Amino acid sequence: MSASVTALRRSIRISAALSPTIAARLALSAFFRPGPKMAVHDRDSATDLAGHREYLRLRGHDVATYWWGAGERTVLLLHGWQGRASQLAPLVRELVASGYRVVSFDAPAHGASAGHRADITDWLDVTSQLSRRYGGFDAIVGHCFGGLAALAAARDDAAIRSVAVIAAAASPAAFLHEFSAMFGLDNATRTEFERLFYARLGETQATAIAHYDAVARPLPATTELLVAHDREDRRMPDADALRLHEAHRGRARLIRTTGLGHTRLISDDAVLDAVVAIVTGGVDAVDALDAEPAQIGSAR
Repeated sequence: MSASVTALRRSIRISAALSPTIAARLALSAFFRPGPKMAVHDRDSATDLAGHREYLRLRGHDVATYWWGAGERTVLLLHGWQGRASQLAPLVRELVASGYRVVSFDAPAHGASAGHRADITDWLDVTSQLSRRYGGFDAIVGHCFGGLAALAAARDDAAIRSVAVIAAAASPAAFLHEFSAMFGLDNATRTEFERLFYARLGETQATAIAHYDAVARPLPATTELLVAHDREDRRMPDADALRLHEAHRGRARLIRTTGLGHTRLISDDAVLDAVVAIVTGGVDAVDALDAEPAQIGSAR
């Protein structure tokens, strides 16, 4: 646990002894601040530089957007919390090589984009603007928090043929649970924190389930799904991956790895092959991959 997390955890605990509401507000402020921005890794710099960068405005902030390739069909890539578009460089290269145009962006308060706070509505609003700009997306691929956004965006767009989520969750509740556990929120503080969280999004817990829970409200029947998750992911346990797989029985495929953790999945050959397969040929193409039965399963 980092020194900053330890200090904030102590502050929340002290505040909770005085008022759960004060402690919850402190926790909420921390939840929506991504913190220090990820730098472009050396191994991703060439892909980052090759991207055509443009900016759009979102709630008064400049948001960096990127595109690569010149294919007739377009795939949107969504990075996760504390990530950036360049982190998805292995996916960019594979999909461009397969003939697709690839679009991505740095969410507000991430990468080359401005701002200090972010929430899922930012991912969705930028996605909506880019969808109009590029005439819609054939597929969406998301990592971590970007996976949750991918599911939410695709749920209301039946034209999206496939979705791939990597180390993701089925609903905001999983992120709230992990955050509450990390900072040791007591029951009263956690209850108020969750209420404030949903209010910030203009939701109640019930309406948030309808809008953001991909298990309670699965993707359109014509949309196929790939779920990739590591059994040892410490940032986001794989329980939701199993639930997503089951909720889309018959049109979902699941890859479970061991030892890759939360981020190395993005560059794993088996995961990359499966993402390209679901985008280019759907679940049948994933089934055709020469993979170990223990790693890839079908929701049948």
